[in-house]
Amino acid sequence: MTTDSDILAYGQSVLETEIKGLRLTAESLDETFSKAVRLILGTQGHVIVIGMGKSGHISRKIAASFASTGTPAFFLHPAEAAHGDLGMITPDSTLLALSFSGESAEVNGVVDYVLDLKNPVISITGSAESTLSSKSDVALVLPMIPEACPNNLAPTTSTTASLALGDALCVAAMRARGFSAEDFGKRHPAGKLGFGLKRVSQYLSETPSDVPQVDKKATMSAVILEITSGGKGCVAVMNSGVLCGIITDGDLRRAMSSDIMTKSAQDIMSASPFTLTPDMRIKDVLTAFTERKIGNAFVVDKDEVLGLIDLKSLVSTGYV
Repeated sequence: MTTDSDILAYGQSVLETEIKGLRLTAESLDETFSKAVRLILGTQGHVIVIGMGKSGHISRKIAASFASTGTPAFFLHPAEAAHGDLGMITPDSTLLALSFSGESAEVNGVVDYVLDLKNPVISITGSAESTLSSKSDVALVLPMIPEACPNNLAPTTSTTASLALGDALCVAAMRARGFSAEDFGKRHPAGKLGFGLKRVSQYLSETPSDVPQVDKKATMSAVILEITSGGKGCVAVMNSGVLCGIITDGDLRRAMSSDIMTKSAQDIMSASPFTLTPDMRIKDVLTAFTERKIGNAFVVDKDEVLGLIDLKSLVSTGYV
């Protein structure tokens, strides 16, 4: 009978085998890897990634990673290629072919077509003597590593190593190009990742709102009215058009006394408040809010208050 301990041991064995495979793959890298990256960097068109079966699934991910990090790329299904999709391959493309055996008829068929175009071919395979390796300009050969499958049949360690090697190519090319966080953000405008990479200036342009503000000599009645009507839980205190302080709901509560209505804004404000700059990223704004335990801050550029960012509004987007 299989026990829970047996199942846990099975899982650990798989991970340990694949970790060992990754270590061996890293140790096997040599100048061939650099040649592959140089070919990718020199590609004027697209890097076209192909693979069948499990290698096909890995190829899709590799192509997507290239495309999102500065190297135009797409996945081409080798079987569909033989039915007209070969037309997607242009003379300025580079082919990245994955086949652990190196003997996939569908993959090698696409390779033959690419060689007729005299386009460069990079391969990731498990055999230096395979047909695919012999046809490649650069063959990245995985080391002899056992599959994590107990029968040494199901692609496990080999697909993990292929995926990791694809990531290595992608990141090496990305770093060689000087691909920045700004570049990455432009390619990821949607979702939580894209939201965090937005600049504060872009966020303000997409969510314009009036800045609640009062003069430093404003009465408490005026302060309370502005905080309430602004709906942001705070108000900017201005001195001749320059931000000199902030009053939050918390400041009002802390200043509460029998004579509070006789005071002015400057009497209860927090002077020299923390401010944001237009070029900050939203993820950095969130970090600043967390570290300082605050819920809002004004955006200031050269003494001009451009807007207000508050935590509640950021949370309401669903990305925080």
